[in-house]
Amino acid sequence: MLLEVNPNHPEPRKIRKAVDVLCRGGVIAYPTGTVIGFGADLFNKKAVEKVYQIKSAKKHTPFSFLCADLSQISRYAVVPDTAYRIMRRLVPGPYTFVLRATKEVPKLSRDDKRKTVGIRVPDHPVALALLEELDRPIISTSAKREDDEWAENDPEAIASKFKQLDMVIDAGMGGLSPSTVISFDEDGAIEVLREGAGPVDDLF
Repeated sequence: MLLEVNPNHPEPRKIRKAVDVLCRGGVIAYPTGTVIGFGADLFNKKAVEKVYQIKSAKKHTPFSFLCADLSQISRYAVVPDTAYRIMRRLVPGPYTFVLRATKEVPKLSRDDKRKTVGIRVPDHPVALALLEELDRPIISTSAKREDDEWAENDPEAIASKFKQLDMVIDAGMGGLSPSTVISFDEDGAIEVLREGAGPVDDLF
């Protein structure tokens, strides 16, 4: 199902419709402020497993997820003071933060070897509206199969290519650059793991 949503002023009725899909264990494609992502309710194991199937991803590849704000991030990750000061400047925005996971994070969505999780606060009205209505995190992984070089950025092309999706939100073309990934250790030391849409020049 292709659902057209105003990218700047998402219609509440349409947002509720998309969230109903998530609550029923569906998988959607949605704008994240960078690339278009596949999304599912973080706490619905079957829905998250369906994302793995759609992506043809290896089972133990941890997915990152979106939170509504820094306060919600602190529920799912340990945020050192130094990391918080940097993150406060960068959210919402095109940055994914790798932090030590708390026990609140479902096993499928954390890196058990490193005990970490990737979390982001998106800078997109549609993604934020979805998070507010759902009131819990949404899985965020680029709209592509694991072996594809690039993520699809056209909602219509995504709907045509990925028939297993329960809904594709069309809020215009997605971006071409993924988020910048920043890792913090428990002392707040910072490492850029991937340079993407977010500039890194003023991080240090």
